[in-house]
Amino acid sequence: MKTNVAIIGAGPAGLTAAYLLSKNNVEVTVLEADPVYVGGISRTATYKGFHFDIGGHRFFSKSKAVEDFWMEILPNDMLDRPRSSRIFYGGKFFAYPLKAFEALTKLGVFKSILCVLSWLKARLFPVKNPNNFEDWVSNQFGKRLFNTFFKSYTEKVWGMSCKEISADWAAQRIKGLSLGSAIKNALFPQRQPKDKTKVIKTLINCFKYPRKGPGMMWEACAAKTKAMGGQIEMGSKVTGCVYDEKSETWQLRYQDQQGNVQTIEAEHVISSAPMRELARGLTPPMSARAKQAADGLKYRDFLTVMLILKERKIFDDNWIYIHDPSVQVGRIQNFRSWSPEMVPDPDKACYGLEYFCFEHDGLWDSSDADLIELAKKELLQIGLAQEGDVVDGCVVRQKKAYPVYDDDYAQHVATIREEIEERYPNLHLIGRNGMHKYNNQDHAMMTAMLCVENILADTRLYDLWQVNGDAEYHEAGEAAVEETQGTALRHVPTRVTATPELASEQT
Repeated sequence: MKTNVAIIGAGPAGLTAAYLLSKNNVEVTVLEADPVYVGGISRTATYKGFHFDIGGHRFFSKSKAVEDFWMEILPNDMLDRPRSSRIFYGGKFFAYPLKAFEALTKLGVFKSILCVLSWLKARLFPVKNPNNFEDWVSNQFGKRLFNTFFKSYTEKVWGMSCKEISADWAAQRIKGLSLGSAIKNALFPQRQPKDKTKVIKTLINCFKYPRKGPGMMWEACAAKTKAMGGQIEMGSKVTGCVYDEKSETWQLRYQDQQGNVQTIEAEHVISSAPMRELARGLTPPMSARAKQAADGLKYRDFLTVMLILKERKIFDDNWIYIHDPSVQVGRIQNFRSWSPEMVPDPDKACYGLEYFCFEHDGLWDSSDADLIELAKKELLQIGLAQEGDVVDGCVVRQKKAYPVYDDDYAQHVATIREEIEERYPNLHLIGRNGMHKYNNQDHAMMTAMLCVENILADTRLYDLWQVNGDAEYHEAGEAAVEETQGTALRHVPTRVTATPELASEQT
């Protein structure tokens, strides 16, 4: 079988690329390992009529191009939803973003004063050139607030000390937010500015959301891609990518749903697969140095315990961050608060308890029954349910949910990227795992959009690596304003240079 473009992975990045290429009459085949769901980590799982996310996905972007894409795919199914989230710490719930007087009351006057003094000290005597998460956040919030509201949760997410986590991750996920901006927002709430590029994403107060979860978006995108002639092969796991340097074409081997080995030839390959696995599967093989870099890339895995329970209207947040170290759960979703249509029974609630782990550690390898019992126990301990409330549940495991930002990741990625660009010119990396960049789905989509522009132009108009965590594209020259506002991407006729700026929400 032949195709112009083969795409590995049917997540937000892969399907965005497939849809836009198909719309431009380019022959496309998408190979997706999952036999059932498209959407990757942005899929919506179902259980007995209940719908639930794998992580929770707010549809908000600073890019008009991304928001226009969402509305083109689901013009009549996007709800406007209020943003509501809290932090659970020390047996108490704190609004997030911070409400100054509530925090003052719950922390106590003495501790609150110490937190403010700690922040002032950090502003006067910051750690110079912070290179780890602890130092970066302490500079922004002070050491006391770091220890109170960041340390425990972050170490749950990553399974490592905050001093081992690169400052890059903090800069990308919580850029633009400091104690000062949080207190200002709490005391003097501002309307959302018309210019979305000026919004601190951590402080947004509303967002769009598909009626039946994010998977609805990507199922519709897949259907529209197929209607235009694009092929989407489900249950197709890519096992190798062979590049012919003479013809500059690719042959991809994959195993189909029946276990048969198939091949597909392509002029271009777009990969949203984990960078580590892609690098291991290339032929001709990458250099020993690049292979070593690939082996050094790490991932954090994730599982959701979905519980169906009696509706007692105990909380209406989208999610609650569990910073308390006395329980293992890291975050709790309330799916009715994302969309009432996620929960078919008005007398039932549907919660998702999220546990961060490594594949094949004790938590990951626990039985579903044991995980459901753990989730029930911790939900009671936190005070979000009563004995006998839980009536059913299920477990979903997600491999490689988060690319790890340790001390060496940036050098590893640079080594692999350099060799791919030099030796495999028509191999394009996009998306979270494809680029080993911890980003949101709007950022992943923008990398796909610009990748499509490069393929259509048959030249490298855009450097995808300069798309930042807010799905913006910062470039030199007059086109910069036009691009970050998301107007027609095709209007930039020459190759651009860009300066990265990382931003987004800590999730």
